[in-house]
Amino acid sequence: METSKKVKQQKKKVLLMGKSGAGKSSMRSIIFSNHVAKDVRRLGATIDVDKKRVKFLGNLLLDIWDCGGQDAFTESYLTSQKSYVFGDVGVLIYVFDVESSDFIDGAHGNSDRDLQTYGSIISALDEYSPNARIFTLVHKMDLVANEYRNEVIKSRTAAITARSGRFARTIGTYATSIWDETLYRAWGSIVNSLIPNLDVVEDGLRDLQRVTEAEEVVLFEQNTFLTVTRVSSEVGDENPNRDRYERLSNIIKTFKNSLSGYTESNSSHQFDSFTIKTLNFNLIINRLTYNTYVLVVFPPGEAELQCARLNILSAKDEFAQIESVAEGAEDDFRNRRGK
Repeated sequence: METSKKVKQQKKKVLLMGKSGAGKSSMRSIIFSNHVAKDVRRLGATIDVDKKRVKFLGNLLLDIWDCGGQDAFTESYLTSQKSYVFGDVGVLIYVFDVESSDFIDGAHGNSDRDLQTYGSIISALDEYSPNARIFTLVHKMDLVANEYRNEVIKSRTAAITARSGRFARTIGTYATSIWDETLYRAWGSIVNSLIPNLDVVEDGLRDLQRVTEAEEVVLFEQNTFLTVTRVSSEVGDENPNRDRYERLSNIIKTFKNSLSGYTESNSSHQFDSFTIKTLNFNLIINRLTYNTYVLVVFPPGEAELQCARLNILSAKDEFAQIESVAEGAEDDFRNRRGK
């Protein structure tokens, strides 16, 4: 099966902004540079704009602009560098430090300087990139006592939405911490919004789910182990652990990093597969393409396990071609698949 169009690189400019010390560079290093949470304390403050290009799923390039949050830099972004910084943006990720005293709190009379700065950035984005997506992260939530977290994120979300202008209807706000799976949930949603041909990928996963009789099939990006997308059966939908995908991302990323200690490479080790067999289910995590892993949860039994391995193997070529479909060629590809 051949595609009629060459692979076309999809470039997306991602602005990572927020007050100095909010944790922007730390989360970026954990997600994209294989750092662990305990090591990011050594990272220094970002000076001006730190640019990093990340290849994601083969033909998607993320140009991540990590913007220093010191007042002098922020003023420059909003004046002399305004068109340069805010032009051609695909996604703005704005990080709020939950402990900042400059975030309005009517009960304590604190200032709202954080929200004022955010509002100015939203106005600049609206001027130069009106079609951008916006995600806001209320970060360092591990510093908030468990019994107050829901109340805090609810009030922060309302205040942020009120300052988001016409983006308010589509903005996504997440509570995050580098110490748990919430960081993977937020960044997974962000990256998911940028992936071209996502519906074609999901069609392929449904085919794999059907032939393996799987409860769930989950696709992960191979470097970050962020969840790309997933499909599940009615049984899988009944799973009460709603944060299981993010937990898996966190656990497997840690496992991959630990493997590098047994190799000569300092980079995260790329394993091929591993299997869990129990009396109640089988689970396989297998390399699917150069850029992805697939997790399949399916009924127990040795025969079922061997059949699933064969089906994953036979699906590899198709998923490699799905990844390479150029933007605009989805309909042609579906027709060739008989969809």
